[in-house]
Amino acid sequence: MTHHKRKICFVITSFIHYSRNFLILEELQKRDDIELHIVVGGAALLPKYLSKFMNIKEELEHSGFKNIHDAYFNLEGNDGITKAKTAGLGTIEFSTIFGVIKPDLVLVRGDRFEVLAAVTAAAYMNIPVAHIEGGDLSGTLDESVRHAITKLAHIHFVTNDDAKNRVLRMGENPDYVFNFGSPDVELVHKTMNDSLLGETDFDMTGSGAHIPLGTDFLMVMYHPVSTEVGTLGEKTKILLEAVHEIGMPALWFWPNFDAGAEEISQELRKFRDNTNDHGIRFMRYLPPKLFLSLLKNTKALIGNSSAGIKECSYLGIPVVMTGTRQQRRLHAENVIEVPHNKDQIKNAITSQVKMGRYPASALYHGEDTAKKIATVLATTQLYIQKTFYD
Repeated sequence: MTHHKRKICFVITSFIHYSRNFLILEELQKRDDIELHIVVGGAALLPKYLSKFMNIKEELEHSGFKNIHDAYFNLEGNDGITKAKTAGLGTIEFSTIFGVIKPDLVLVRGDRFEVLAAVTAAAYMNIPVAHIEGGDLSGTLDESVRHAITKLAHIHFVTNDDAKNRVLRMGENPDYVFNFGSPDVELVHKTMNDSLLGETDFDMTGSGAHIPLGTDFLMVMYHPVSTEVGTLGEKTKILLEAVHEIGMPALWFWPNFDAGAEEISQELRKFRDNTNDHGIRFMRYLPPKLFLSLLKNTKALIGNSSAGIKECSYLGIPVVMTGTRQQRRLHAENVIEVPHNKDQIKNAITSQVKMGRYPASALYHGEDTAKKIATVLATTQLYIQKTFYD
């Protein structure tokens, strides 16, 4: 009698899902009791979000992954209605794909609207869901989506104890809530000593200023907050002026695909095309190890990316966090929070660069995170009917 391999379907709808979870994918791929399927969908398939360096499907194929499925459902547009419709189309598309794959378990990460679409489809099809990074606070619509996914998920891999307690307060069964630390931070830990900086020619990707190798540089990652659409252009302008006036070369990453991204991108393009002698290079996504090589060598990370909260805490990189996107998220002492005010942003950047490295924080670090997650996914008893656990 042949033993049934557990069929696990991992959903990737953004570059981040790929870059921060490939250790988990590798661990699942290694196991002979798992048949791994990967659905690449949403913004992860859109050419405008990929760079010469980075095509997620090609990277996965190149790394030896099989059973890769495409999910096309993104509507072009910058506002809430296109995101709501995209989520609806996503539910339709994912239900079709799950109907073909017939997975035993669907694995998702985070709080994006496309992830909610996948989880909704799985819930109605009686497919158990495992969720990475539930219970975090972030202060935007994403937070509601994250908690909604928690209530639809059956197995929870939280990244810190505060998050674990919140998931338990939401009535989840403690036998299915695991804190093995953050997969993002484990990736940093494992690639600490790889440096790819020597082989990176920044002029190959992105546009804007030429930044010679060996220069001190800042990094900026500024993403939209969907509840602040309409004011994001102004906020981007303030941040651009602050970074520009500091005068240190900067690598500025284009925003993700959330509502309001176009407002930010428009300001970046205007600045790039109309400002002379600036030191900013505008970058698309890079492969994870290359991105981490940059992060390890930057003088400070500025903006509102969770990389400032997680990866940078472990690396001790000084961070200037602006706005509400990561508000209330558990962070180490390497983070200074400032409002959207040019002088306050400039002062914070100056003092953080002067400060230099902070001591490494183990706030989000666990041992063997990916391996433990893969083991639970492969061996834990699955169930479909959830009950509120008092």
